[in-house]
Amino acid sequence: MTAPLIVAIDGPAGVGKTTVSKLVARELNLPHIDTGAMYRAIGLAAKRRGIDTRDEAALEKLAEKTKIEFLPGEPARVLLDGEDVTSLIDRPRSAWPQAMSRRSPAFVACWSGFSRSSAGATEACSRGEISEPKSFRDTAQVLLTATPQVRANRRYKELQSKGISVPFETVLTEAITRDVQDSTRAESPLTIDDTYTVIDTSALTIPQVVDKIVKRVLGFLDAISRHR
Repeated sequence: MTAPLIVAIDGPAGVGKTTVSKLVARELNLPHIDTGAMYRAIGLAAKRRGIDTRDEAALEKLAEKTKIEFLPGEPARVLLDGEDVTSLIDRPRSAWPQAMSRRSPAFVACWSGFSRSSAGATEACSRGEISEPKSFRDTAQVLLTATPQVRANRRYKELQSKGISVPFETVLTEAITRDVQDSTRAESPLTIDDTYTVIDTSALTIPQVVDKIVKRVLGFLDAISRHR
């Protein structure tokens, strides 16, 4: 059976993955896949069954038999075994199962099961985390980049709009430091290979970036159809 399309948008911190992935999902009429909501849905299922959310083995078994779906909308609706739990899991990160990370067996089991029957667009947090499960045969992978100066300037303006005063040099230093950490960490470092379409967003507007990705995905789908 053909695997549904997943659009995985990757890149360093501050490059706009979340904003872009939501707009790409809208343009392609796909649900935006919120991995945080997936964590919380599993957490809710565990709580209902009296499972300790620190028990990774138990969470993995639970994830293997739990069905999570995302329905298009503003925001996307989250179904847990057919039940709309969107309002029940609208909580901060502190509500996530403590034993789950994007590299944990529980998350991989949950994500693999999801990808066998669902499509969507999501922001990946680092190379290998979202795209690794083998069920992602039809995964359009996009890597967004921008110079540290551009990303720092975007972040600086965002902080200013919130009334937060931080020197630009501090924001820039943090961006450069984060880049080094992301590319050198032992667990799933951020790397680039030929499976990615790389888009430098430094001189592009958000609509221009979205347009490039949508065109890339449509070309990706056309190539798939011609080889089947």
